[in-house]
Amino acid sequence: MSYLELRALRKRFGKVTAVDGVSLTVERGELVSLLGPSGCGKTTLLRMVAGLETPDAGAVELDGEDVTALPPYERRMGMVFQAPALFPNLRVRDNVAFGLQVAGQGRVVVGERVRALLDMVGLAARADHFPHQLSSGEQQRVALVRALAVEPRVLLLDEPWAALDAPLRASLRTEIRRVQQRLKVTALFVTHDQEEALSLSDRVVVMNRGRIEEVGRPRDLYRTPRAAFTALFIGSATHLIGWVASPAEAIVAVGPLRLRSADAARHPAGTRVRLLIRAEAVRLLDAGEPEPAEGSWLTGALLVKTFRGPLTLLEVDVDGVVIRAEAGSDRVDALEAGTPLRLAIAAEACRILETLPGSGEAEAV
Repeated sequence: MSYLELRALRKRFGKVTAVDGVSLTVERGELVSLLGPSGCGKTTLLRMVAGLETPDAGAVELDGEDVTALPPYERRMGMVFQAPALFPNLRVRDNVAFGLQVAGQGRVVVGERVRALLDMVGLAARADHFPHQLSSGEQQRVALVRALAVEPRVLLLDEPWAALDAPLRASLRTEIRRVQQRLKVTALFVTHDQEEALSLSDRVVVMNRGRIEEVGRPRDLYRTPRAAFTALFIGSATHLIGWVASPAEAIVAVGPLRLRSADAARHPAGTRVRLLIRAEAVRLLDAGEPEPAEGSWLTGALLVKTFRGPLTLLEVDVDGVVIRAEAGSDRVDALEAGTPLRLAIAAEACRILETLPGSGEAEAV
């Protein structure tokens, strides 16, 4: 039996269905992220788990107990929001101790627990400071250990560092994962940031329009997504619509292009399909380098490049079809718009995501 189980949860606000029959299981000690665009229902789902929203239908079970009708304070769940919501008149140690004191824990027990948690997140030296004397990142770390102090059955995190700068967010991601694994606490984490979800989670739940599109390990969702929405939402890739021109030769036609796809052999000729080609799977051929014997090789002109630190994203016009590729930034730094480029794509990297209604030639998207 799973530790946390959501059964067909549904929630409407007026005419809007925020969560539409969501079922999910979370194992004890697992960190699961709810990932999706704004308005997809992930925060509403988290609030129903916390008891802050009452579902119109469905149930929340925790360790075999139906907690759907219990108020938040009886569920023993810790929650960290975007704003740390610390008590401004209390010192750091007292903020962390608050829940333990309310629960009637003795002074010695409270003191030991608070010291251990603050030391765990590197804030022992800040114990006597007030919240306004802390940086934004330090305030969120205090909010985290305050939620953990009462040993919650589940830790719920609703985009807790969405308002922080990128380097600080990356640092806190590492911090929370380290603490979560050390304490073996079960956690649900809400984010719209794919990098956060993929780097932080044991499993990721991809949501869209109040429903779950796909659930899986980060590596699997990135490399072999089953749902078209997952592939479109996660990562940098080229998405094309075409048709199977030759199953025997594993060729898919996209406008004037003929691309080799290992998946094409499994579909009849004329089948309309949606393709996914990850940007990092498109290889930029050096000048004078021979075209590969396998897969596809294409010639086009550079449209635009986007610097991303060690890697640069290239958009290349190949006979009117835009192909995205990644290359080392030092290698392509001098390239200008209009530069001719040759690209190579392995047949295994040109994946058919789904078949589509109709048949025959279709346009790229």
